[in-house]
Amino acid sequence: MHASSDLIALVIVAIGTGVAAIIDLGTRRVPNVLTITMAAVGIIVAAAGVGRVGVTAACAGCVLGAVLMLPGHVLGATGAGDVKLLAAAGALLGPALTFRAFVGTVIAGGVIALVVAIHRGRLRRTLNATRRLAVGNAAADEIEDPKAGNRFAYAPAIAIGATLAALGW
Repeated sequence: MHASSDLIALVIVAIGTGVAAIIDLGTRRVPNVLTITMAAVGIIVAAAGVGRVGVTAACAGCVLGAVLMLPGHVLGATGAGDVKLLAAAGALLGPALTFRAFVGTVIAGGVIALVVAIHRGRLRRTLNATRRLAVGNAAADEIEDPKAGNRFAYAPAIAIGATLAALGW
C-alpha cells in the first residue's frame, strides 16, 4: 500500500481510539457503537481497496486484536470494551501491526498503571499483586475488587499503542 492508505488508517485509528480514551476516562466505558463503527469502517476501507490492508488481513487483524486482549479481560484486568477497541483498530491495521499495537498497549498500560499506583499511594501493593498474578497466586476477584483502588481506564493505553503502530513504530 502507499502513503495515502497508511494515512487513512492512521487518522481513523488515532481519532477512534482517542475518542474511546476520552470517553473511557470520563465514564469507564468504551461504547459499542464506537468500536463496531470503527471495525466496520476498517472492513469497508479494506474492501474499497483504499486501506493499508485487504479484507482478509483486516478481518485477521480484528480477530487477532480480540484474541490478544481476551486473556486480560478474562482475568478481570480489562473490560470488554477494551477487547473490542483493539479488535476494531486491528481491522484497520492488519495482523502484523495489530500485534505491534498490542505490545505498545501493554507497555503504555504498564507505565500508566505505575503512575496511577504512585498517585494513589499504592505502589507496593500494586507491585505485589502483579507479582502474585504473574506466578498464578492472584485471584480474579482480587483484581476486580472495586475497593482495591487498582482499576483505571485502559483505552488510553490502547490509543497510544494502536496509534504508535499505525505510525509504523
